[in-house]
Formats: sequence, C-alpha cells, structure tokens
Amino acid sequence: MPVCESISSTGDTAMEKDHLEILLEDIRGKFDLVLEGHEVLRADIERARQESRERDEQLLFMIGALNDKIDGVDARLSAKIDEVDTRLSAKIDGVDARLSAKIDEVDTRLSAKIDEVDARLSAKIDRVGSTLQEVKEDLAAHRRDTEVHLPRPAKGA
Repeated sequence: MPVCESISSTGDTAMEKDHLEILLEDIRGKFDLVLEGHEVLRADIERARQESRERDEQLLFMIGALNDKIDGVDARLSAKIDEVDTRLSAKIDGVDARLSAKIDEVDTRLSAKIDEVDARLSAKIDRVGSTLQEVKEDLAAHRRDTEVHLPRPAKGA
C-alpha cells in the first residue's frame, strides 16, 4: 500500500509521523547502501586505475630495457662489422700488393725471355738470310759456269 494512502486514511498524526519516520529511516538506509556501493565501486575503480598504472610503468620499463638491449646489440654488431671490414681491407691490400709484385716479376722475366727469344730468332733469321744469299750467289755462279760450258747451237742451224 502506498504511503500517501495510508497517511490519509488513518487520520492519526502521531501514527502518521511514526510511519513517516520509519519510511524515512528505511529510505535513509537504502541511500546509505547506495552510497556505500558507490564507495566500493569508487575504490574498485581506483584500485583498477592503480593496477593499470603499475602495469603501464612495468611495460614502459620493459620497453626501455628492450630498447637498451637492442642498442647494445646494434653497437656490438656495428663494431664487429667495422672490425671485419678493417681486417678484410687489410688482407685485400696485402693480397693486392703480393699479386702486383708477382705480376711485375713475371712480366720482367717474360719480357727478358721474349727479348732473348727475339734476339735468337733474329740471329737465326739473319743466318738463314745470309745462307739464302750465299745459295743464291752460288746458284748464279753455277748457272753462269754451266752456261759457259753448254754447247752453243751452230750458226745457221
């Protein structure tokens, strides 16, 4: 039964006042329960926020540590790459110097051999040329000698 109907039908003010006080006390208790629920919810929300902040801080710490680790790895790898580059460049320069020296040595030896072969071949060619000239001259002398001894055809024949 609604409060308004019960108050108007009884007509007794003391009883109405008591009844109203009971209702107000009941409403006050319910408000207190609602306020207490709001406090519990507010505390839960604040605890969740604090836990979220702690997780965020932990994640930021972990991300920072990971970045530091990545930077360390990058620095070590860069140093190793530079070291390998330096060592390989030195080795390449050494190989280049040794090969250049060997190539120069081979060039010198081959040039000397080529000059020697050229001189020998020139000498042989000159001897063959002289021999050919001598054979030519011998042949010409022999022809002349042969022509002198050949019978001559008779005149009128």
